[in-house]
Amino acid sequence: MPATLVNRVASTIRPDVDHPYMTGAWTPTHEEWDATDMPVIGEIPKDLDGIYLRNTENPVHHPIGLYHPFDGDGMIHAVGFQDGKASYRNRFVRTKGFAAEAEAREALWAGLAEHPSKSKRPGWGAQGGLKDSSSTDVVVHAGRILSTFYQCGEGYRLDPETLADLGVEGWVPPDGISAHPKVDEASGELLFFNYSKTPPYMHYGVVGPDNRLKHYVPIPLPGPRLPHDMAFTRNWSILNDLPLFWQEDLLPRGIHAARFHPDMPSRFALIPRYGGPEDIRWFEARPCYVLHWLNAYEEGDEVVLDGYFQEDPAPPPLEGFGRLGQMMAYLDEHSMKPKLWRWRFNLKTGETKEGPLDDRILEFGTFNQGIAGAKGRYAYSTTAKPGWFLFTGIVKHDLESGRSWSLPFGEGRYGSEAPFAPRVGATAEDDGYLVSFVTDMVENRSECVVVDAADIGAGPVCRIILPHRISSGTHACWADRRAPTS
Repeated sequence: MPATLVNRVASTIRPDVDHPYMTGAWTPTHEEWDATDMPVIGEIPKDLDGIYLRNTENPVHHPIGLYHPFDGDGMIHAVGFQDGKASYRNRFVRTKGFAAEAEAREALWAGLAEHPSKSKRPGWGAQGGLKDSSSTDVVVHAGRILSTFYQCGEGYRLDPETLADLGVEGWVPPDGISAHPKVDEASGELLFFNYSKTPPYMHYGVVGPDNRLKHYVPIPLPGPRLPHDMAFTRNWSILNDLPLFWQEDLLPRGIHAARFHPDMPSRFALIPRYGGPEDIRWFEARPCYVLHWLNAYEEGDEVVLDGYFQEDPAPPPLEGFGRLGQMMAYLDEHSMKPKLWRWRFNLKTGETKEGPLDDRILEFGTFNQGIAGAKGRYAYSTTAKPGWFLFTGIVKHDLESGRSWSLPFGEGRYGSEAPFAPRVGATAEDDGYLVSFVTDMVENRSECVVVDAADIGAGPVCRIILPHRISSGTHACWADRRAPTS
């Protein structure tokens, strides 16, 4: 059977729900499918061998108070490619919170936009008062999926081929792991950090290719911070202390109000991969917030870091949304104005040089993970719809020449982060494909699109029609079948 409805999860979301991130392109799905022989526009490349994975936020139960899209239950979607054919499946991440709410048949935890006292079962997760929904990022390490949470969560494992539930990851420390652990394909190691509201406020760790915790050290900070992402080179891991963080005097009252402090510098901690606190090299830069980094590498005496510098990390509320105005602004790239940016940290002089690589509003970038930690040439960023957390297209940058090319998804079509998938036998850095899910609001369907990374302007080489329309989402990854799994 080409498409089989495997399971339908019972939902308590009321049919009259009126929320911009629970309707339209963000309408959650509660069906779990297996599908093969799906309709294809174009031809699936025969030299594409691996699995495209995306995590999405899919709330199952009607929210307690004000809903934030990052509260949604994690759902992993996967398209496997092999021999010119594709298969699709999707499964909820069966977190402890998911199981508890399924048993109670209602939401038990209030979300990011509400006071934790509204939760019916408070105290969940590293930060307290939140359900760890494991709905943010997805990577593959040691042959298994690791899904993560926006704040510091437990980390859940699934089988990448079947999406079978493999439970909570055993090596995760008490303070959890941040949203974006990094896999170094060259060494097979996974690098991660976490943060908390008690000293030393941050830790950093390394997990080996055997999936055992090899290294875990404190990164002392002046107070609670809100780092979201990290980067690495062959020899250094790069962590950050940025001047947008919770207002500390409100934390004892359970109020998590993020404030930007433009009088404080941004600080970057460069630590050797297996170094300790005494080995950290601190660098200062312009005050900003960065949600996501691209690649980093070493060049002479310098460590070079690329990411997305926010020009306005604390934008005013968007008008016309009432109570939702502030949340809408913090989800709107055109309010925060992230720009592709480069930092250079001189290990010899201690100086920082920085500046923009592009003046456009861009975020959620990807690159060929085979060159992670080393100097690369190409990066692929997303563009966004003004006022909305919806991705409208891809921009490819040649970081050597400064040239760029664009691929708009089309009217009413919204994609996601588009990871790079190397072609079998690839000989160049951009010899491969970009893969993304696109939710088409005009055709009322979702597709998996495959784009030639060397010529994104030509549009998709194929579009695979999924058996249902899925919710819009953010983070994704590519797992190459030929990569080592242990």
